[in-house]
Amino acid sequence: MNATENHAIVIGGSLGGLFAGILLRSIGWQVDVYERSPHTLDSRGGGVVLQPDVVEAFLRAGVAYEAPLGVVAHERYYLKRDGSIAQRMPMRQTLTSWNLLYGSMRRHFPTEHYHQGKNLVEIEQNDEQVAAIFADGSSDTGDLLIGADGANSTVRRLLLPAYEPHYTGYVAYRGLVNETDLGQETAALMTERFVFYQFPNSHILQYVIPGEDESLVPGNRRFNWVWYVNYDEKTELPRILTDQDGKRRDYSTPPGMMAPEIEQEMRSYANKVLAPPFQKLVAATKEPFVQAILDLGVPQMAFGRVALVGDAAFIPRPHTAASVSKGAANAIALADALIEQDHAVHQALHAWEIDQLRLGMHLWKVGQDLGERSQFMYGTGRSEDDQ
Repeated sequence: MNATENHAIVIGGSLGGLFAGILLRSIGWQVDVYERSPHTLDSRGGGVVLQPDVVEAFLRAGVAYEAPLGVVAHERYYLKRDGSIAQRMPMRQTLTSWNLLYGSMRRHFPTEHYHQGKNLVEIEQNDEQVAAIFADGSSDTGDLLIGADGANSTVRRLLLPAYEPHYTGYVAYRGLVNETDLGQETAALMTERFVFYQFPNSHILQYVIPGEDESLVPGNRRFNWVWYVNYDEKTELPRILTDQDGKRRDYSTPPGMMAPEIEQEMRSYANKVLAPPFQKLVAATKEPFVQAILDLGVPQMAFGRVALVGDAAFIPRPHTAASVSKGAANAIALADALIEQDHAVHQALHAWEIDQLRLGMHLWKVGQDLGERSQFMYGTGRSEDDQ
């Protein structure tokens, strides 16, 4: 499509920001992405269940990628306490990684328009334009500003200061294990399957994802696991989120930064309560990490020439497997609305907002229902095996 004179400013250079960036470029907009981190982003979150909106975003934007976009799991296994199979269900799904999605989009997006180490401090707008002012004194002015800066969004804080993510009562321990680092018997059970073990007030799951270098070659891939565990917000969570340097993290402690005593407690608990194949998977994990599970919903996503997308607006719990795809859906719908409204930003955002609020609210509620059922059927504590 021929280039328009329109310029978009995207705050946030992770997946949500890149979806917005590549989709707007595909309809002729000029786009600059501003990421607060000065470092190259990598391996955040590990595995991602590939949803149709992500594939559609890649196709529309002409992102070159290897087919398939991930590792195919052909069935689901639910394990018994002794590690034997309680139930098997045929269910084909493609499992990918944060790294593969980020790398594919980052390579597609022009480097000269992706700016790192940029902390937004203020937004100014009028009927004709919107400006982003950064902590280093620089600024950019455009026709549209997109807040895609995640759970800890500065854009949201400037526009809706009363709306912050809140802790839901449990965390996700997570880990990645190279295929070659897992014993043969356990690997045979886990490979190319979505495997679950459920027990009172908790569950753990795993699936195979592309390797560290985005490789899909068997033997070079990784097992990705997620384990949901309840912790009290006041009496327990601060310890869990204090890293090895003694720093209290807001929402997550990244790989390699968990405090040794917290990591050891997690490993000991795994050996008490998990089915043996999952015990072995956790034991084989070199650098586990932990994320507080959050809830967030907003009453508004469009503010004049500013739009909130992805986790800056709604954080669905991970049980929906929809956080990444929601960012893609927001961006696809925004591109469509701009075309339908002949690139008139106010009208496009007004039309776009209604369905995106509905989508966000739906996923938010579904995630809450799934989480409450998983974690709090027997009160708010952890499994009695830990008592």
